[in-house]
Amino acid sequence: MVLEPPTAPRPRTRVSPLRVAVVLVSVAAVVAVGYRAVTGVVAAAQTPGPSTFSSYVDVTAWPTYAFETPAGPAQSDVTLAFVVADPGAACTPSWGGYYTLDGAAASLDLDRRIAQLRSTGGRVRVSFGGQANSELATVCTDADSLRAAYASVVQRYDLTSIDLDLEGAGLQDAGGVTRRAQAVAALQHDLAASGRSLGVWLTLPVDQTGLTAVGQRAVTAMLAAGVDVTGVNGMTMDFGVVTTAADPLYPVVEKATLALHSQVVSLFSAAGQRLDEVASWGKVGITPMIGQSDVATERFTIADATAVNQLARDHGVGLVSMWSLNRDSTCSSPLPSVTTVVQTTCSGIDQGGSSFAAVLSADLPAAVPTGTSTPTGATSPSANPSAVAPTSAADDPATSPYPIWDPLGTYPGGTRIVWHRQVYQARYWTSGVAPDTAVANPADSPWTLLGPVMPGDKPSPLPTLPADSYPQWDATQAYVAGTRVQLGLVPYEAKWWTQGQKPGTSVAGGSPWVLVIPAG
Repeated sequence: MVLEPPTAPRPRTRVSPLRVAVVLVSVAAVVAVGYRAVTGVVAAAQTPGPSTFSSYVDVTAWPTYAFETPAGPAQSDVTLAFVVADPGAACTPSWGGYYTLDGAAASLDLDRRIAQLRSTGGRVRVSFGGQANSELATVCTDADSLRAAYASVVQRYDLTSIDLDLEGAGLQDAGGVTRRAQAVAALQHDLAASGRSLGVWLTLPVDQTGLTAVGQRAVTAMLAAGVDVTGVNGMTMDFGVVTTAADPLYPVVEKATLALHSQVVSLFSAAGQRLDEVASWGKVGITPMIGQSDVATERFTIADATAVNQLARDHGVGLVSMWSLNRDSTCSSPLPSVTTVVQTTCSGIDQGGSSFAAVLSADLPAAVPTGTSTPTGATSPSANPSAVAPTSAADDPATSPYPIWDPLGTYPGGTRIVWHRQVYQARYWTSGVAPDTAVANPADSPWTLLGPVMPGDKPSPLPTLPADSYPQWDATQAYVAGTRVQLGLVPYEAKWWTQGQKPGTSVAGGSPWVLVIPAG
């Protein structure tokens, strides 16, 4: 063994207070720089942006879906579908080819129902196009008329956002694609000149590789025309796949969405708009067809909806939607709860008591209408969506679009009346129940609220029956309660004993006559 020589002790040094101070300052500077570098990296890790959930509502489907009285926040932001060209007038917008804008106001009370939804804090956009009928740009070839057609819808419903649902001929027609882009760009420019803005979503078919070639062309045309495109919404449906519990639809939806996102980045970049991660995902939308799709083997389940919601929250997807609120329930008798035939009023699967709208919209990082906020001057709904607080204004027959409710009147299902400046519709035959009667469960009320009496409303024509359905009213004859007469063709029933009092005339204390509303 070899022993190491002992180590000589090191000389001691004195530590200068000045040197210590310099060292401490240097260390502090290094720590500060390091901290700023680390926090810079953390800040650079972008968080998902805001999202919106806005489900489609098929406006012309029967029975009518009551979007005006939403069940909750998930149903409070709606995209009303579809505005298309009137079959008899190419540059005239219509709802589904069935109703002009005025016709929808009269037959569907659409203007009133939109006003009612907004009075609860809800939001509305309108979708042009769809799979059926003719999208305006495909048949209206005059540029000014096309812009005016789009503008008339935006102005009529006071819209801040629209949806262009392009599929079929509306997407394949190259001339229509160009005309549409130019018209929408001009519309946005006109609105901007008056201090307004208009959001524009493009809803397009996707497969597992994203947008089709014609879909990409439509986006490129919009950007080239100068349209401020809010986002591109993928129709994540009808992939033609076979789904099972072990092989759900969600992975296919996710793959299509990721591909769409990549295309959005490329298409906007090619147009000179470079988008970061947050901004690019904010321009992506996801719209599944809930339940049974048009493909017999393909179903979108509640579990798929949960996964899509997580995808949207993880990335900050700008828009989540679904087709449609009309279908968001399990089918009931006489239909089976599960069916491979697509239904317009139910999903075709057993939803287990869950709502697709609630699941898809859950915890999205954006302010969602609550259905409880009330704009200034609007009527606040009570706990019963079918009822509202009475207003101080008296009901005036001269400005009421429908007959004023009478406690002794009889009202078949579908009858519309006015009460406390609100319009209601009977769900089924009813008599003696005031439309604004508070009930614990809104479904127990025989009335549903359509919306307020609107400025400019005028009385609708009185109900009529064929001549001689009842005897003509005679001023000299006495009538007991329950007796029916006609004044011209208009039928009335005596509420109590009366003589000499002409039906349809206002009387202090109330008229002894009530209109007879024919069933159907």
